[in-house]
Amino acid sequence: MSDFLKHECGIAMIRLLKPLAYYQEKYNTPLYGFNQLFLLMEKQHNRGQDGAGIGCVKLNVAPGQPYMARDRTIKQNSLARIFKGQLKAYQKKVDRGIIHPEFPQTVKEQFDFGGEVLMGHLRYGTSGIYASTSCHPYVRQSNWPTKNLMLAGNFTITNEKDLNNDLINRGQHPIFGTDTQAVLEEIGFHLDEAHDFIYHRMRDQNVEGTKIPGIISKDLDPARILRKACADWDGGYAIAGLIGNGDSFMMRDPRGIRPCFYFQNDEVVAFASERVALMTIFDQPIENVREVEPGSVIVIKSDGSTYTERFTDPQPITQCSFERIYFSRGNDADIYRERKALGGALLEQVVKAINNNFADSVFSFIPNTAETAYHGLLEAVRLHRRKEVRDALLNAQKNDTLDAALIDNLIMGNWPRGEKIAHKDIKLRTFISQEEGRAKLVSHVYDITYDVVEAKDCLVCIDDSIVRGTTLKESILKILSRTNPRKIVIASTAPQIRYPDCYGIDMSELGKFIAFKAAVQLIKDDGSDDLLLDVYQDCIAQAEKPAGEMVNHVKRLYDRYTSDQISAKIAELVYPKNVAWSGGLEIVYLPVKKMREAIPRHNGDWYFTGNYPTPGGVATVNQAYINYYENKSGRSY
Repeated sequence: MSDFLKHECGIAMIRLLKPLAYYQEKYNTPLYGFNQLFLLMEKQHNRGQDGAGIGCVKLNVAPGQPYMARDRTIKQNSLARIFKGQLKAYQKKVDRGIIHPEFPQTVKEQFDFGGEVLMGHLRYGTSGIYASTSCHPYVRQSNWPTKNLMLAGNFTITNEKDLNNDLINRGQHPIFGTDTQAVLEEIGFHLDEAHDFIYHRMRDQNVEGTKIPGIISKDLDPARILRKACADWDGGYAIAGLIGNGDSFMMRDPRGIRPCFYFQNDEVVAFASERVALMTIFDQPIENVREVEPGSVIVIKSDGSTYTERFTDPQPITQCSFERIYFSRGNDADIYRERKALGGALLEQVVKAINNNFADSVFSFIPNTAETAYHGLLEAVRLHRRKEVRDALLNAQKNDTLDAALIDNLIMGNWPRGEKIAHKDIKLRTFISQEEGRAKLVSHVYDITYDVVEAKDCLVCIDDSIVRGTTLKESILKILSRTNPRKIVIASTAPQIRYPDCYGIDMSELGKFIAFKAAVQLIKDDGSDDLLLDVYQDCIAQAEKPAGEMVNHVKRLYDRYTSDQISAKIAELVYPKNVAWSGGLEIVYLPVKKMREAIPRHNGDWYFTGNYPTPGGVATVNQAYINYYENKSGRSY
């Protein structure tokens, strides 16, 4: 993806099903769970670089001893920093004879993360808050183990204000900040209720006080608690939770918007945002790693028993298509095939853009995430040419015109050529997170291979998506123009991104989308500025309505133009300024229909179509347009 875009976080959770001594004996380390958590997070490092956090719960700890721990940071190289720091503290205690690894009980007693239940979180911040306090896990504390709650998730809840109002109406005093805090308090409220109900029942039966915690722990039903807590949530989520007694859970939103997978054997139950992370770290074939079913929660009780329950009625599945286009690691077998299919689906448009002239065309890609799609396009182009050559040879044979010159002209004279033209020169965006800093340095992110493209060539570069067009205009096209081609074609494997997201991706400011800018400019070119005001007034008129009664009026801005018209205007808007090159530029976007054919199971396409899966999405686009028209920046949910 050429545009810098923050996106889904990464989560990991591990529940050891054996005593620590088992792992010491089999794997020669009592830190098996801790090490596996690190590896599971490292394999998902692509999902979050704004911060990291880990949490732990120890089972069957004696009163007076700590049983929960947490560590978080937003410092550079946050993941490595956390684990190195904890291992350093561990080794110091080993060196001083406080911890004896061959006696795992000393690890459990003396090392904060020497427990049986562990979770981790990699953060890409969508809240705009850059502080360690905004990193997961979040914790709700109590001196009752069954009231302690730790959460980490990959989610955005669109109706955070409604959830906080519910808490206020109950008489609570929520601290406004993030949807994570609202979710934590909502689950915590119902956890308290369940705890207190069991406690009072036991007390009324004159059960001995020291026995009550064990009864509460046994009778507590996290699935029932979550069913009540999430009844009014609007959004996409995959949420991991640890309760102080050792119960743990993983829940996924009913539409499957956010991804979550798990693996289980007799040693461990492990969860992650990405399937390949589990396959690699636990050395498992693909069939052993399963999806957490949308609308369900997997609960692991403190005794190690596991059960799965639905917490809501079934709803239409709208899994995020961006997961397949860009976010998830491309070494997942299905994702690799789908990204190749997305590239191949551009064939018809690319052939038209180059006028079927392969002899004078060079195919390349925007590094690094578009490389797989590039191979898919090249494969499709070669099959296209083979068919052309086959038909021409058969026709020549039929007409007795087949000779060596014809064969050379057919095959060698018009065969597709692929080259690596663009290079990602330095990884600036791994540490430049603020937009102002990126703007100053973005032009230096890419470089090119010189003297490969000729002046007669059309340079076709495939990208996986074009969101804002900023990097395209300020860097990529300026760099590519140095090759001095007669024409540049930028082909996107994602359709035009026209609408904001509110389920995890940090792209809620409508006015920053290049497709939206193009539609607005077309409207102004037509002298139809009144339409912009009409849509604004209609959005204002419904702003106080319940989200379920709102209509997406922003669609009217796009309805009057074809996708090709908008793409042509985008090409005008991103054409590089102050360069010597004066060739042609064409921007090609994959149509939504072809995208759906390439990734049929992940049909969540609201950022392309405006068809939101929940009412909160319509409320988001409504507010996003109001913010745009009133020239306000910031999130619209």
